[in-house]
Amino acid sequence: MENPKHHIFVCASYRVSGEPQGICHKKGSVSLLQYLEEEILDRGMCDVLLSSTGCLKQCDQGPVLVVYPENHWYGGVDSEEAIDAILDALEEGTVAEEFLISEAVEA
Repeated sequence: MENPKHHIFVCASYRVSGEPQGICHKKGSVSLLQYLEEEILDRGMCDVLLSSTGCLKQCDQGPVLVVYPENHWYGGVDSEEAIDAILDALEEGTVAEEFLISEAVEA
């Protein structure tokens, strides 16, 4: 597989023990992963890789989704409509401003 053009990370709130905890998980980020994956495939975005992550430490903004290499951090991604807006922006080469937390969150 070639390197993807974009890599989307979705906070699933997993901890080292493997147990999901935290706001993103409680607000349904994991249940939106399937919709996100299907939407990426339906749109023919074969250059996009999707991964779930451990806690991204942005709980007050959750559910959180990060798009690389753009380094766009999106918060409040709790619906199919939010995902659609973010994917629309990604396809257009723009930013889904209404969900943007920051373009460069420092760890």
